[in-house]
Amino acid sequence: MPRLLPLTESVDEISGGPGGPRVGVFFDLDGTLVDGFTATAHAGDRIRRRQASLGEVLGVLEASIRYRLGRMQFERLVRRAAGYLRGESLAELDVLGERLFVERVAARVFPHMRRIVEAHQRRGHTVALSSSALTIHAEPVARFLGIDHVLCNHFSVDDAGRLTGDVVRPVIWGPQKAVAVELFCQANDIPLGDSWFYADGDEDVALMDLVGFPRPVNPRPRLTATATARDWPVLQVPRQRGHA
Repeated sequence: MPRLLPLTESVDEISGGPGGPRVGVFFDLDGTLVDGFTATAHAGDRIRRRQASLGEVLGVLEASIRYRLGRMQFERLVRRAAGYLRGESLAELDVLGERLFVERVAARVFPHMRRIVEAHQRRGHTVALSSSALTIHAEPVARFLGIDHVLCNHFSVDDAGRLTGDVVRPVIWGPQKAVAVELFCQANDIPLGDSWFYADGDEDVALMDLVGFPRPVNPRPRLTATATARDWPVLQVPRQRGHA
């Protein structure tokens, strides 16, 4: 069984530890800061507005199932999603992303994780959202929580600011997320050994191995097993009522 970290202690340990901007704190998004997946709000909106064709809906479902079964790489999944939005205005998508956050995502932010973010901010730590999500899903959450730094995936756009149907490489996911955080820490003089990382999935073990304070949050089974083996303290945050 994993070693559970009482929720009160998860805040107290931050308050009692070192402060200042050379302490880096990195948060995964989906399943860590937010209950569920932020991208579902946009997908649902496209379906309600009948902007998504049947082929798109079936394609996303197929890709999601194949990814969960380990039969599709994340890069192919996110590129397929970007392909359905080819020709859209990024500026208009940003506005839509903010509206959907207010309407459908804000209520799914874990209250306790918000308290943890605020505890790190009070200590003057350098706080960043490090996610495989795209900007339209990640940036509204960061603004809501007062997080200044966002390391996430970006749509590729043309000179007119319209989506090309691809994403900027390298795609941030798994080991590449660890690389992105390493580069961020080097640029900001932040020792990884003094840094924290909160996440829920085993794809983020590469980054958890690098930081001094790995903190699995509601970890999925494979991360739970790793946390148990490596004696990482685990946070079990109550799920949001009405959200699976």
